Amino acid sequence: MSQEFDFNKALEQLQSGKKLTGADGVLTPLIKQLTEAALKAEIEQHIASESEPNRKNGTTKKTIKSTHGEFELETPRDRAGTFEPQLIKKNQTKFSDEIDEKILSMYSHGMSYRDIRKHIADIYAIELSDASLTAITDKLIPQLNEWRCRPLAEVYPIVWLDAIQ
Repeated sequence: MSQEFDFNKALEQLQSGKKLTGADGVLTPLIKQLTEAALKAEIEQHIASESEPNRKNGTTKKTIKSTHGEFELETPRDRAGTFEPQLIKKNQTKFSDEIDEKILSMYSHGMSYRDIRKHIADIYAIELSDASLTAITDKLIPQLNEWRCRPLAEVYPIVWLDAIQ
């Protein structure tokens, strides 16, 4: 497992001007450590509740994108392959949906993929591909189609005012 989070070292880093979040942020190692501890507790509970003999079988690494920056997470696994983590599920690469919500908000306000990618990199220190952005923005398509196909009223009253003072 990774080394323990050193609160005093983090405090010194903050005082020297290091950022709290983002790439190489002070909080990122703490979030990684807490997440790995929770996953370790999950697998221990899973193995204890199994009726068939089972045991731990090392870890797999994956890069997790969070609002506090990217980090490499070591996810535990079991010999039987029945462990399904709940905190960070298999194939999950984002810690929360907050980043997706920000991307959808920027996209709905008419920002281009290039501008969205730049803002996400500035805010969260995460690099996104066009494919990732497309996968996220495609979540809006059903809502846009529903709005486009909504029933319209037959008559819309219009008031036109024109004045000179």
